[in-house]
Amino acid sequence: MPITPDFTSVYEHEWEINFTQCTPYGFLKYTDLCNLLQLTAAEHSIHGGLSFNDMQLHDQAWVLSRIRVEITDILPKWMDKVIVKTWIEDLQGSRSIRNIEMYLNGKKVAGASTFWAVFNTKLRKAEALALPHEHFEKFPGWHATEQHFSKINVSRDTKVAGSRKVALSDLDIVNHVNNVKYLEWCLDTLNAKAVLKQEIKSFEMNFMRELNLNDAVTLHRTTEEKPTYFSVNKEDNKVSFALQLDWK
Repeated sequence: MPITPDFTSVYEHEWEINFTQCTPYGFLKYTDLCNLLQLTAAEHSIHGGLSFNDMQLHDQAWVLSRIRVEITDILPKWMDKVIVKTWIEDLQGSRSIRNIEMYLNGKKVAGASTFWAVFNTKLRKAEALALPHEHFEKFPGWHATEQHFSKINVSRDTKVAGSRKVALSDLDIVNHVNNVKYLEWCLDTLNAKAVLKQEIKSFEMNFMRELNLNDAVTLHRTTEEKPTYFSVNKEDNKVSFALQLDWK
């Protein structure tokens, strides 16, 4: 798909929060917050000629490697209209850093720093982006979060918090577990009231190895409550995913 006539290097998109995206308290779920942030990034890529379909001409796709989300205000609720803004901080070779912010009534409610990799969907490995991107201005000094994403330490004492087998509903268009599913699995093991009352102030996720249909995994959680660390391990005990939750 060609670059659209209205393409800009800083992109904004308005979304209306619908009831399927909300908790029983009527506020946006953390998982759907992540979905909206990533959907906005995808829309920007479409406008800039780097969409999934464009990249599939070279058997490529963007996959999320790391993300840090900071909640700066009460999340929006059902029927609220939000503006999500995004821009590229850096893009070199097979890696890109993208920032994303969500605004409600002109006030920032969340920001995310994301790290993406170009993934060959046939070879199942990272490789350099095959498409031109020079038309995207990069903003190396403009950040959406106070802290950057980081590498989460997975060498911690943990206990098993649950287990599951990857189901069809967990898979996305790249044919592996969608990144938001990992967050959903972990949040489901926590005290519901703490999650529903929006007591999480930030969370960070690392995606290390893809999971596929019928993979058996165990969820591990640290014994201390604040901060809370999770990992998702395959049967061979290799860590596929790590999550850090910081609480208010």
